[in-house]
Amino acid sequence: MAIGLWAAPAATAAPYTASSAVKINVMGEWAHPDDDTSIIGPCGVWHERYDTRCGIIMVTRGEGGGNATGTEIGPQLGLRRENEDRVAHYRSGTIDIFNIDSVDFFYNTSAPLTQFFWGNETLRRITRIIRMTQPDVYIGFTPSLNAGHGNHQQAGRYIWEGVKAAADPTMFPEQLTGPNALSTWQVKKIFSGGSTTGTGGTTTEADCTTGFIPAATNVDTVAGVWTGYASPYKWPAGNVQGQPAGSAKTWAQVAAEGSRAYPTQSRVMFNTLQAPGCSRFGMTDSYVPFEPNVSPDGSANPLAGKDDAILYGATKAAPNGLPLGTLEYLSFSRFFNTPGTPFQATLNLKAGGGALAAGTVALTLPAGWTADATSKPVAAIADGTSNTVQFTITPPNDAAVDAMYKIAARYTAGGKTGYTDDTVRLVSPAEGRYQRFGKWLEYDNWLQNTAPAALRVGRSAALGTIVMGETASFPVNVHNWSDTPQSGTVSLTLPGNFTATQTSLPYGPIAPGGDATVTFSVTNTDTTLPANQVSNITVTTTNSTRGPGAETVGMSILPKTTINQAPATPALDGVDSPGEYAGSLLDIGRIWEGGTNCPAAGFGTDCGTSGEVGGPTSTYARVAYRDDALFFFIRVRDEFQSYAVKPEECVAHWLADSVEILIDPRGRASENAMDTANTFKLGIFPFTNDPTGSNGNGVNGPCWSRDADNHQGFSTGPLAATVDDAPNAPGVQVYSSAKWVGNNDTGTSHAYEGGGYTLEVKIPMSVLPAAIDPNRVSLNITPYDNDNTAAAGTTTLRHIDNSARLAWSTFGSVQSDPYRWGRATLPGYTPPADRPTAYRTPNVSHPNLDGAASPQTIAQSARNGVPISGREPAPEARGLKINGATVSGTTVNLNVTAGAAGTARLYLYDVNPIDGNKSYTRVWNTSCNPATNPAPDYGLSACGAADGTTPPWAPDMMGAIKASRTVAVTAGTQTITLTGATAAQLSSGASLLVSFVNASNEVQAFDVPIKATSGDGTVGGTVPATLSLALDGPVTFGAFTPGLPKTYLAGTKATVTSTAGDALLSVSDTGPNPGYLVNGAFKLAEPLQARARNASNTGTAFNNVGSSLNLLMWNGPVSNDRVDLEFSQLIKANDPLRTGTYAKTLTFTLSTTQP
Repeated sequence: MAIGLWAAPAATAAPYTASSAVKINVMGEWAHPDDDTSIIGPCGVWHERYDTRCGIIMVTRGEGGGNATGTEIGPQLGLRRENEDRVAHYRSGTIDIFNIDSVDFFYNTSAPLTQFFWGNETLRRITRIIRMTQPDVYIGFTPSLNAGHGNHQQAGRYIWEGVKAAADPTMFPEQLTGPNALSTWQVKKIFSGGSTTGTGGTTTEADCTTGFIPAATNVDTVAGVWTGYASPYKWPAGNVQGQPAGSAKTWAQVAAEGSRAYPTQSRVMFNTLQAPGCSRFGMTDSYVPFEPNVSPDGSANPLAGKDDAILYGATKAAPNGLPLGTLEYLSFSRFFNTPGTPFQATLNLKAGGGALAAGTVALTLPAGWTADATSKPVAAIADGTSNTVQFTITPPNDAAVDAMYKIAARYTAGGKTGYTDDTVRLVSPAEGRYQRFGKWLEYDNWLQNTAPAALRVGRSAALGTIVMGETASFPVNVHNWSDTPQSGTVSLTLPGNFTATQTSLPYGPIAPGGDATVTFSVTNTDTTLPANQVSNITVTTTNSTRGPGAETVGMSILPKTTINQAPATPALDGVDSPGEYAGSLLDIGRIWEGGTNCPAAGFGTDCGTSGEVGGPTSTYARVAYRDDALFFFIRVRDEFQSYAVKPEECVAHWLADSVEILIDPRGRASENAMDTANTFKLGIFPFTNDPTGSNGNGVNGPCWSRDADNHQGFSTGPLAATVDDAPNAPGVQVYSSAKWVGNNDTGTSHAYEGGGYTLEVKIPMSVLPAAIDPNRVSLNITPYDNDNTAAAGTTTLRHIDNSARLAWSTFGSVQSDPYRWGRATLPGYTPPADRPTAYRTPNVSHPNLDGAASPQTIAQSARNGVPISGREPAPEARGLKINGATVSGTTVNLNVTAGAAGTARLYLYDVNPIDGNKSYTRVWNTSCNPATNPAPDYGLSACGAADGTTPPWAPDMMGAIKASRTVAVTAGTQTITLTGATAAQLSSGASLLVSFVNASNEVQAFDVPIKATSGDGTVGGTVPATLSLALDGPVTFGAFTPGLPKTYLAGTKATVTSTAGDALLSVSDTGPNPGYLVNGAFKLAEPLQARARNASNTGTAFNNVGSSLNLLMWNGPVSNDRVDLEFSQLIKANDPLRTGTYAKTLTFTLSTTQP
């Protein structure tokens, strides 16, 4: 039965405002679960001490990675990793983790490659979440290449792009109209790519940034928070750290425990003590006043040292600061400036928390800089209006170039002050930079064209490559930043192992804003590969008007080889027969990563080559080609067998002993920034735990898979057929000499027979992503040496990474950088004429989890109203309406009405309260007593040395899913049944979590309470089944008065008759903005609340209506029971009200589980 609520017309315009159920104060954004652990401690402190709510946007669930503790891969791994991340953050009060559902594909170092897979839809979803949750502070990765992983870089870029898009009405305008219309939103502070270098401060007491002075080269304001505060979580009796039972854990301890809550990612339970620290964040953009680290007299500013300083201007006013809601920031006519050339600086002001009185603004400039005035008056600013003040600033003629400079402004009005600053970069009038390519060029273009506000983070580094002993072009681009023509010279300063035909060349004249390219020819003179494969070349550029500028270029020196045609087809027998491989020996025993896992660290006695390359104690390879195939002979010196993978674990080769063969068939994979997506990478495990030979390679034989390349996924056994467009490595053959010792227990000797193993591999060139260029193949071979991974005091090897990583060409992260692989030629080889020379479109093969198939995501969306994954919410006309749910025996009956066809997913979900709730399920087993170590801390504390094993997860999320079903829903009313739960499970109560996705990919989420009861009946007369609900009439609150804080009350009555064994009266809101009164596209800022009372229940409290609210319960039949239906609506003093009528039609339902 429906009833309408409304209020009389109000007076002022009201944009969308996030309610307390949705509002986020500090939003973090990262690429994968466990990227985000740096804010566990800070968010715990901010949440508990300053009533600050943190949220996280998680772009992927990490389902493209390996699983160190179970067999789940792909979407099922995503489900498990989502839970791990929720466990990590739950205790800090961060319960809103918005998973975007973008695909997690593989480790790479290219943001453009990441964007290729993630696409514009990811930014659209991030923008919706920002607009809906309206965060004030935004924290995350740097957008620069310094972030390493390309996914991390792109997540950092989305911070800048998302903040910009959320405030721009031309970006995703469909989000700003219609029944679910949002408003643009300006994030106040950004912490992405900032520096925290400096001196002072402490880690041992509160307000830990007090006394901190940023380094002279650090132009970023640094905010910190001490994690030594006592948390509400207590040490359990018997904890292994020996702490007094019942004493408080610090937030540092809570954070350390949370940061290890990722067993699928090789993390182990944290069971030591964590000392308090000072978590610091470097701010890189701000639209509000803030506190600088340094006072005008050069001393440390005590206000900037406060643990809540990061919130000043964003969620709270600074002491004696401008009113909260005031915008204050600097902008410049240009970011790149030259000595002696004036530019304009503008202070932008907007009154948003009340009118600002007439005042003044004073500039603080770098030493020697001048301005047309250092102080100017500012007229009074009415609330909601803006003003600007412009200055002309001139750097001195002799100012140092290639450096950042900070310009500050302090605005004073009505006895209150506000500080802001920003940076510019001084460059030489004619700036010479080594010509960028690939992802470096693309990054610089992104800064200039998409996110110029991020220029202060820094442009790309200068990197180049040269093949050992060869000559290469060395182009330098010269840009004229000045307003006069420029001429000069470009000179190279070469290291001892380089020569050049000329080391100085002229350029110019170049018109203002123009460019020229000067190209040198440089030669590397090394005859053997140097231990350090990077040499620096300095580029110095002079100009017509000022001093020179300089740049250092890191030149990577690459090994080279000739791959000759074998005289006959090599036999794959593990024998390096004389003359079988006509090529040179490749030393693949050079360490490029993981050196701490070598002998000195006590992890093993091998790690690479000793003695002559090709000798019995070396790690080496030979390569030849024959019959349109490449053949590899690989000998690995290794004295300890690692964990033996099962066939289903034949991915993530770095978690066990393995060898990866990496081939870029055309040697140009990095030129378009696609990197390894244009390559072939084969990870080979020399042995497996496969006693039945189910993988098709013999008993405990080798297995192989393609990883992080053009067509990744399983390549052997039955699982090879599960890869998209399978098979991905047809014709590949592998011989391995390794014989597994038969178990993963170190009580058995794990020595390899013969001190290592031999692989012999055939790779048809037809499986490569393009035709071989015989003059330019990029190649690497990288053994991974894992040793004893058993936990201390145990003997069972674990499937985790402690690898020493070896290679022919050795650089950090070389597995992801084809431009740094060795160079090979194939004399005499010609590829088939019909083989494409363009790289194939990459296929990552790993599907990502759909948030509509995640019970935890559904529960969160139903709770806070933010659409699943940030997708478009389904409007009423195309959405799903829940009419009611009943239980019959062990069958749950859900009656729904669909406005359009779609897919509904139902999860009957119930978690043992000891183990968690709808937001998380514990990840560790522990011997601690839950009576003294209750949830949510239970499962994160250790009370015994054996604690830290993982509870079974599959197939039902540790028993949380009692039953589930995916069903196609047609338009109209229908009943969906769900079976599989037991009577006991239903009688204990559960949540029916429901997601709905229509054909337009619009989503909804519901949380329907389910509880069955049972009882004995008696013989008697027949009573017809009756459920009757009669409402007396409509409800009105009267007129809402703008600016007056008041709680408005209204009510009506209902009459209830029920012959059922029980009855439940509930109210639901299936309209736009569920739980809020609306006025066209506008809604009230605060939620509507309701309660029901009768003669037997006079103490019920008001609760938010939301999408559904249970009001009153009868435990037996009832006739003509009069019920008071009461409603409450809070209007705050600053709540905006739109002229017109705020109204909502609510549906009241009388239901039963015992008809």
